[in-house]
Amino acid sequence: MSKKKEEKNKKVLDEAQNVGNDIEYEIEETEYEGVRQADKIKKLREELKAEKEKAHEYLTGWQTERASFANYKTQEEKKRQERLASMKLDLIADFLPVLDSFEMAFSNKEAWEKVDPAWRTGVEYIHTQLMKILEKYHIEVINHINVPFDPSIHEPTETVPTQDKTQDHTIAGIVQAGYKSGDKIIRPAKVKVYQFDKK
Repeated sequence: MSKKKEEKNKKVLDEAQNVGNDIEYEIEETEYEGVRQADKIKKLREELKAEKEKAHEYLTGWQTERASFANYKTQEEKKRQERLASMKLDLIADFLPVLDSFEMAFSNKEAWEKVDPAWRTGVEYIHTQLMKILEKYHIEVINHINVPFDPSIHEPTETVPTQDKTQDHTIAGIVQAGYKSGDKIIRPAKVKVYQFDKK
């Protein structure tokens, strides 16, 4: 290699080495400046612990809110079902006077037998349809006689004297049928009640 070429290469190398000397560097101070490595680790661990506690607090809060919302939804659904059941019973209660009219017509056997047979059959069929609808909605008729008087489902209208002690406080007759749905009484039955007479 010629001497001239060597000098040229040396000059290029010198210039390359001096390029970084003209640049000024500004080093930003950090919060860990002048702190020992062990202290840095300790501080980072404390920060990590605090962040974990915060994250746990947020998670617990979120889980609590989620559980509260699930409970709220359950309660609202229960209230909705109760409202629907109440509305159903109110609607059925509105039909009870119609059923009472049927019962009154049927109770006067002599007059009922005089009615045109075709018309009578049609009316009885309509009554049967209404009773099937009540059955479909689990509505029970309270109209049994010779059963013990129960103040939760019976409303006494009069007492009927009896010499038979086994009949005491049993139902002698139905004045007006009652209706219930499960444990809920839509209307108590108006009844005549036997009362033992010692004579």
